[in-house]
Amino acid sequence: MMQVTNKYPEARGGDMEGTGSNGEDMQMVDDARLPLSRIVPISSNQLNLYRVVIILRLIILCFFFQYRVSHPVRNAYGLWLVSVICEVWFALSWLLDQFPKWYPINRETYLDRLALRYDREGEPSQLAPIDVFVSTVDPLKEPPLITANTVLSILSVDYPVDKVSCYVSDDGSAMLTFESLSETAEFARKWVPFCKKHNIEPRAPEFYFAQKIDYLKDKIQPSFVKERRAMKREYEEFKVRINALVAKAQKVPEEGWTMADGTAWPGNNPRDHPGMIQVFLGHSGGLDTDGNELPRLVYVSREKRPGFQHHKKAGAMNALIRVSAVLTNGAYLLNVDCDHYFNSSKALREAMCFMMDPALGRKTCYVQFPQRFDGIDLHDRYANRNIVFFDINMKGLDGIQGPVYVGTGCCFNRQALYGYDPVLTEADLEPNIVIKSCCGRRKKKNKSYMDSQSRIMKRTESSAPIFNMEDIEEGIEAYMWNPIRL
Repeated sequence: MMQVTNKYPEARGGDMEGTGSNGEDMQMVDDARLPLSRIVPISSNQLNLYRVVIILRLIILCFFFQYRVSHPVRNAYGLWLVSVICEVWFALSWLLDQFPKWYPINRETYLDRLALRYDREGEPSQLAPIDVFVSTVDPLKEPPLITANTVLSILSVDYPVDKVSCYVSDDGSAMLTFESLSETAEFARKWVPFCKKHNIEPRAPEFYFAQKIDYLKDKIQPSFVKERRAMKREYEEFKVRINALVAKAQKVPEEGWTMADGTAWPGNNPRDHPGMIQVFLGHSGGLDTDGNELPRLVYVSREKRPGFQHHKKAGAMNALIRVSAVLTNGAYLLNVDCDHYFNSSKALREAMCFMMDPALGRKTCYVQFPQRFDGIDLHDRYANRNIVFFDINMKGLDGIQGPVYVGTGCCFNRQALYGYDPVLTEADLEPNIVIKSCCGRRKKKNKSYMDSQSRIMKRTESSAPIFNMEDIEEGIEAYMWNPIRL
């Protein structure tokens, strides 16, 4: 249990004028200095029973192997030996599977402390910029409407708009994806201000309008019902336009697709085409219907040529990292698949509670969000929710060293992906290092070489971080697990 301690006891007394205001200010300062997250241990009553069962099974397993080894089958010794080896291997794999489940933990974030430290009202936001990557390949197998909902949930997140950029990777260079993204950008001008005005959840329209809940609960604006109905009509019209594009894309012209100006679409050959980048929304334009700025939305289709390995999704991610470094260079990267939407508008803030934590931020490589699935039957008879993996194994791994990267819903530190300069030893810092020549006597480094080395060291020491994190100190943990879902 954390406790806030007032370090200025004089603010409590009644001798000074305005002590109440000073006390509140000091309380806010103390709150801003507290950690942005904490570990919440799981109740020992739940864990101890499971641990007892595991220990009993291990003891029984030892007795079983003692019996198997002490009673060999003489007339089929080879088969007996093979069966014992297989049983030992299965037992070992079972034992290794229990280690991640031995000490699962939960984590709790403090969004109010994050706001006090980096996003105070009336002051410029100090939250770090984030580049969000959405990857898709074939729009006929991955419906553009689902991709559009993912993009809309990203553009409407509760985060400063000038610090969020959404990059959509079209690895199939499909004109359908390009046109559907253009329609999505136009609809976002209406959808984003509606979400932020009425604070709705989730902010993917397909799943928001499909909810069977009382949408009037906690809504105090008298115009909400009227605006919701109007927005639902707008979304239905948006779906009609997207579906019309999908129907049109079913029949590919013999000469290939052409753009509005009559020129051929560069991606008609998905295996041999130049790179394409189109900025739909950004800081230089693209305001919503209320005149407010929208996050940046960028379409990217990387170059592909015959005879060169493109490495599928990994290559697309590498291309997005390079493109985003030139356009926005956000300090953090979050990648999602085209069919994974944000079910919480505060997901980016939750990740920043770990990435920008004063104690842990420097050592945090990535924050992995668990996945949740819609459209699964109530009893989940086919185990499609992956509860054992996400809610048990991953939390157990977090209790040991940290979760694994599952390919989507992960927020990375850009510097961790780029890598760091190698650690310099004391020998590297010696001014008179002797180098052995490959075909002659040993010689000392000349002055020009030493000058170049000193310039490299100065550049390394003076290299500024991507954003101002002077108050983030060295931590002790490298990987985080966040219970907030995508």
